[in-house]
Amino acid sequence: MNIPDQHIDMPLLREKGIHLYLKREDTIHPFISGNKYRKLKYNLLEAKKQGKETLLTFGGAFSNHIAAAAYAGHEQGIKTIGVIRGEELADKWQSNPTLKLAHKHGMQFHFVTRSAYRLKNDTSFIEDLKEKFGDFYLLPEGGTNDLAVKGCTEILTDADAPFDYICSAVGTGGTLAGLINAAQPHQTVLGFPALKGDFLSEEICTFVHNDRWRLITDYHFGGYAKVDQQLVSFINLFKQKTGVPLDPIYTGKMLFGIFDLIKQDVFEPGTQILAIHTGGLQGIKGMNLVLKKKNLPLLDV
Repeated sequence: MNIPDQHIDMPLLREKGIHLYLKREDTIHPFISGNKYRKLKYNLLEAKKQGKETLLTFGGAFSNHIAAAAYAGHEQGIKTIGVIRGEELADKWQSNPTLKLAHKHGMQFHFVTRSAYRLKNDTSFIEDLKEKFGDFYLLPEGGTNDLAVKGCTEILTDADAPFDYICSAVGTGGTLAGLINAAQPHQTVLGFPALKGDFLSEEICTFVHNDRWRLITDYHFGGYAKVDQQLVSFINLFKQKTGVPLDPIYTGKMLFGIFDLIKQDVFEPGTQILAIHTGGLQGIKGMNLVLKKKNLPLLDV
């Protein structure tokens, strides 16, 4: 699979002498794009190997993982169940673009309270789900497990060896772990978490084999799925100048962070940076509904 590394040409990059490329993982598949394709690849093979007919996983109202898992199941002939955070969505999921798309591709929903959702890793909670739905292949929230990390190691190829830095947005940490394991010895991997908290480092360390990486925690914009006018303006300007759409939850925040670090001269002139476009563009419609309610500018679709 040959995913293009697109050269990004913007005035700040020329001024600072920085060479920035964007690996267009968002072009892999119209519905299972970016890191979700990578995370699901080996998990779907394992589910079939185990003879499982149902895949159960977890996510929020605008989860890229939920949308991708639904389509992957549809494509592979595997029934999918989504345990969705927020029981208030049970009566209004039809107005949610992500859940509507997942349902269209055959996903059955199980809505739970936020307090119950926090138990998603507890054995007793999983056993209750098995009593309700029968046998299933369990995929964690965000799809992160050993097989997902294995899939994400395939994002980088030998052609990416010249880069000094590999950058990625971080949700559950699986994609970053795969990149860390696949990076060359001279490369540093930078992760840009999309949510608050320092718990990710410990999670990532369970999957990785070296310390040539670090998290840049200054660009979450207040927490998961939080955006403001500054971020929206950056994403729209980036699309206008480069033709590349960015999602507001992950990739948009990462690119904003990279450009801010470049402004601060964190990178030496001549540095070569590869940023990973992890997809997630389906979330733009849902975010625009939120922005509209707040009377904020909308993201270009």
